[in-house]
Amino acid sequence: MYRRIKRILGLLISIPSLLLIIPICLIACIFIVTESSGNPIYIQERIGLNGRRFSIYKLRSMYQDAEKNGHKWASKNDTRITKVGRFIRKTRIDELPQIINVIKGEMSIIGPRPERPEFINEFLKDIPNFNERLAVRPGITGWAQVNGGYELTPKDKLVYDIFYINHESIKLDFLILLKTIKVMFTGNGSR
Repeated sequence: MYRRIKRILGLLISIPSLLLIIPICLIACIFIVTESSGNPIYIQERIGLNGRRFSIYKLRSMYQDAEKNGHKWASKNDTRITKVGRFIRKTRIDELPQIINVIKGEMSIIGPRPERPEFINEFLKDIPNFNERLAVRPGITGWAQVNGGYELTPKDKLVYDIFYINHESIKLDFLILLKTIKVMFTGNGSR
């Protein structure tokens, strides 16, 4: 029942928030292309609810062709990340275009972060229950992101994701939303 209510709440929040998000994204796009030419919007395949694939939208935080030598998990001092990219990652502005994924029903505002198919395949080798996180719609932000964010290993994130799935509620979602706002303004929990 809560997941249906959550979907409706997600739409009621997402659609009006476009009025604020679009100008922020446009300004960020100008800074992105000023520093690094190419499309400022990054579209990538992710795995969502029940293993369904979808295209996620993000503001590009890395140099164009950053993965020309293959996929690689971003690291703390990753040289592929631009100066603008560091800022939009720290403040989570790079995630704002995912509000479109929420409106389309592919994501939720709160939930485990969706992963790339190639990373899921790698994680499953060492973390057999990694797919458990696909039981809910993925989110723009989640319990793992406000409790360590980029610094957590996939195994650590899974612990937070499973906790979230088992305790999903309006109270927990509201707490995550408040903590996310704090992360956006302080940069704590980001890399």
